[in-house]
Amino acid sequence: MTECLLNPRDGYYTTRNPLGARGDFITAPEISQMFGEILGLWLAQVWLDQGRPPHFVLAELGPGRGTLMADILRATTIVEGFHAAMHLALVEASPVLRARQKAALRGREPLFCDHVGDLPDGPLFLVANEFFDALPIRQFLRADTGWHERQIGTDGSRLFWGLGPERGIAALDDVLQTTPPGHLVELNAPALPLAEEIGRRIAKDGGAALIVDYGDWESRGDTLQAVAGHGAVDPLQDPGTADLTAHLAFGPLARAASPARATTLIPQGVFLERLGIGMRAERLAAKLSGPAREQHIAAHKRLTHPDEMGTLFKVMGLCPPDAPPLPALEPAAPDVPGHDTP
Repeated sequence: MTECLLNPRDGYYTTRNPLGARGDFITAPEISQMFGEILGLWLAQVWLDQGRPPHFVLAELGPGRGTLMADILRATTIVEGFHAAMHLALVEASPVLRARQKAALRGREPLFCDHVGDLPDGPLFLVANEFFDALPIRQFLRADTGWHERQIGTDGSRLFWGLGPERGIAALDDVLQTTPPGHLVELNAPALPLAEEIGRRIAKDGGAALIVDYGDWESRGDTLQAVAGHGAVDPLQDPGTADLTAHLAFGPLARAASPARATTLIPQGVFLERLGIGMRAERLAAKLSGPAREQHIAAHKRLTHPDEMGTLFKVMGLCPPDAPPLPALEPAAPDVPGHDTP
């Protein structure tokens, strides 16, 4: 996944702009401005709830074309003091997308960072929308007493799937007894140190993180997928020409982010409706007619309806252990840090 997505010469993200109708997929910010507006006002409300820190870092991981951050900044202009206190930073690996982000945020002069650890000091208010799903995963098939790692081989002309020898995997010791033989578990190892760094920063300096992605609390089998031209393709066919992602397991992220407090996991549609996207959609619809109004109504449905992005995508927040509750997100269950048992 790393080679296919980030190879300097042939990587999917490093050689093209994959987003939008002419790209291979469309993310929530590209569907409607309402998504970014809602997230921006959520961040501003958390900033207010935490006492309006006079200097803070507003950061986004994997900002795409800059659409989400542009909508966040536009929506938060009404919040007095928010922009004056803000230091804008973007974590982005793709030179192609950095250029698009800079253009979308012209006049804002964001600081570009290669890694989360490069973000400036201070309270951190961070958003990650469809970021963690693109990090490289490993897959393990439960054997009699251990695991076979799912691997990729080649005969010189094509790639094919295979299995490594059975062995123990320390990172999966906690799920060994609950996974039946023959079942597959995914491990997103690069996500854990990122979550650890974000959680450490937030617990120490204040702020919050909002993570939006598709997935569940724990790994749910084989979820690796490749998308090109807005359709599913074979992940091993033509490496570097398709987007590769896998569903995010939020539970390991929540545990890695301790001592920051993780909220329970809720569907994206529920989160957006709790924050008033329905009322915002009605106000915008009143100003539209014809095809524009129909497109707007369809965008609202796509973001929130259970049969579309409303249930598949989930939302989790992180905040300091002693911070006020995060808007629209439930506190973690007291007996299981960061998680309310489904």
